[in-house]
Amino acid sequence: MRNLITDVPGLRVGHASDKKLGSGVTAILFDEPAVAGCDLRGGGPGTRETDLLDPAATVEKIDAIALSGGSAFGLDAASGVMAFLAEQGRGFKIGDARVPIVPGAILFDLLGPGDKAWGRYPPYRELGYDAAKTAAVDFALGSVGAGTGTTTENLKGGIGSASARIHSGQLVGALAAVNAAGRVTIGDGPHFWAAAFEVGAEFGGLGLPSPLPKAALVPHLKGSARANTTLAVIATDAALTKPQAARLAVMAGAGLARAIFPIHTPLDGDIVFAAATGKRPLADPIHELASLGAAASACLSRAVARAVYEATALPLPGAQPSWRERFRR
Repeated sequence: MRNLITDVPGLRVGHASDKKLGSGVTAILFDEPAVAGCDLRGGGPGTRETDLLDPAATVEKIDAIALSGGSAFGLDAASGVMAFLAEQGRGFKIGDARVPIVPGAILFDLLGPGDKAWGRYPPYRELGYDAAKTAAVDFALGSVGAGTGTTTENLKGGIGSASARIHSGQLVGALAAVNAAGRVTIGDGPHFWAAAFEVGAEFGGLGLPSPLPKAALVPHLKGSARANTTLAVIATDAALTKPQAARLAVMAGAGLARAIFPIHTPLDGDIVFAAATGKRPLADPIHELASLGAAASACLSRAVARAVYEATALPLPGAQPSWRERFRR
């Protein structure tokens, strides 16, 4: 186990980062089409093809998911991922045509450091292609891909991931691109809200502060409407239907609430995608799905904390400090 979403067999993750731009793209590719659902809780979303994930929609499976910076400009990233998959002959078959199914979501990083004067066309389609082309089982965490230009209210954000196995054998993994309006850490200290779920010392092993500082529950927010967002992907090797995948996304979303304070504000566009590769059937669909959702929630909390823990400040003027710069001794 690498403690990455790719511990679930059958998927790969790739990043394309442009440090001069201060932004990037992360692509999650499935070796075979996966059943998927999503849950959108933020008040300022930016998405593509998420209507296809409605349990009543015709298309049953997806080929990839694209996560991108760049606000609405970043929705072009999915086109780049589609182009790569089309070259591989992937996609939903309609007669002689194949259309790769690539839902996507974006976060806002346009006001951060970096040169956003890209000219007539934004770079996200090419970044999406490059991210898909480099997808692998092993991938970097921190200030890479869609996490390149991300921030929280007080610390640099990034890409995080975590994984677990439930008692019935199914694997679950989480990936998060953290650009939250709120904080992932408690008050002004180094402790993470997600500390109760930490495995080993994957984000410092500091535990929770005792007692909890009274000021920790005072909400701190950055940015303006639609200027934030945490994007998350849950993957499992369980065999799920579309309604079950949608329910998994809902349950997993509780992990954001355990890792970020405050969460799902009018300033965020938070979304959780859930995808199932279908390799391990559920013997008890009700109870095992509940266990899977609980594990997914914990994994997502851990992934959020790891995103900030692993982040590094951009080498650009005005860049936000990282957790390690402020607290590592």
